[in-house]
Amino acid sequence: MSDDRARRLRSILGGSAGNLVEWYDWYAYSSFTLYFAAQFFPASDQTTQLLNSAIIFAVGFVMRPVGGWIMGMYADRRGRKAGLTLSVTLMCAGSLMIALTPTYATIGWLAPAILTMARLMQGLSVGGEYGASATYLSEMAGRDRRGFFSSFQYVTLIAGQLTALCVLLLLQHVMSEAALEAWGWRIPFAIGGVLAVAVFWLRRRLAETESFTKSQERGAQDTAAHASSLTALLRQHPREFVTVLLLTAGGTLAFYAYSIYMQKFLANSAGFSRQTATWISAGTLFVFMCLQPLAGALSDRVGRKPLMVAFGIAGVIFTWPIFWALEHTGSAAVAFAIVLFALVIVTGYTSINAVVKAELFPAHIRALGVAFPYAVANAVFGGTAEAIALKFKQAGWKQGFYWYLTAMIAVSLVTYLRMPDTRATSRISED
Repeated sequence: MSDDRARRLRSILGGSAGNLVEWYDWYAYSSFTLYFAAQFFPASDQTTQLLNSAIIFAVGFVMRPVGGWIMGMYADRRGRKAGLTLSVTLMCAGSLMIALTPTYATIGWLAPAILTMARLMQGLSVGGEYGASATYLSEMAGRDRRGFFSSFQYVTLIAGQLTALCVLLLLQHVMSEAALEAWGWRIPFAIGGVLAVAVFWLRRRLAETESFTKSQERGAQDTAAHASSLTALLRQHPREFVTVLLLTAGGTLAFYAYSIYMQKFLANSAGFSRQTATWISAGTLFVFMCLQPLAGALSDRVGRKPLMVAFGIAGVIFTWPIFWALEHTGSAAVAFAIVLFALVIVTGYTSINAVVKAELFPAHIRALGVAFPYAVANAVFGGTAEAIALKFKQAGWKQGFYWYLTAMIAVSLVTYLRMPDTRATSRISED
């Protein structure tokens, strides 16, 4: 193996490992909601407690556009490595706050207020993390294997979520339900805070990308033409901005519906126990994670567009039948197969969405161009998925969420059909 290829591989693995811890911290909240919701919200109805927790989960997404904006510009101006280091620092602080926050019984409404503040910090972190990591992995990979290596952005994203579920399964095995609800839910947040400290030091040793280095050299010669700002993004790249926004809308909603919300749906609507729902979620997510590099490598051969179009068509056709079938099965094995089928469909989006967005923008504004419209779409659609689904259920018409998800996938499908295949038009010029 050449020195250059070895350097790239180390950088990709290092960036991916940090991404895993970032998303573990983010998803620990949703994985343990069933246990800590009652500690923060005084209500006897489980759906209401979960809804309140889901609203705070959605509030964390409000900061993601802010994080995508501020930290996207930071990564474009100071470097991808600097952006990745700053994002993990904020995530660490948010996790430790949740781990140490007293319950509602101890400090009243101050408890959910602190919980909200911690999620706002984590939202700021994740808003910048996605753009910096997607840009870093796409730029560090070679042209012929860019789809494959950039897919590890979602491999580690899913691995973070899966790690959170595995921690939950371990704690469910060694602790009683009462202990988990009383104090055991704090353990995963403490673990996340400690791991984030280790990632901080790891990211400080990453190599910078050639795309950023060359962009800085060009920027030194023409500062005005190579400035990263929200104004420049909207004025110079409005079509790319809207494209990222719309291609993300249906994809991120589907991802959160089938991964984050699915654990609650299985327990709260399909009638499975919390342990069974967790096992189904963990098992299907593991297979889903393994599919990402395969689909990413496929995109290097056939292009990005066919995979996204396939997701859009299958999502429109099968969304309603998937949820209906889960409502009407009492078999864990059948539920596992149905959820896995849904996640296979979503793979057409998740495996390549990072590289597609990165390939749309020039290097000097790439991190901001990837991060900000993606974060806006996530705040509006991804972060509200649980809350909207639970609100439909509370109103007695849970099927309304199925139609809403179908409609948003259709919007993204139209975008996929109208956009070029970025493998052929990529603006990442370095190999």
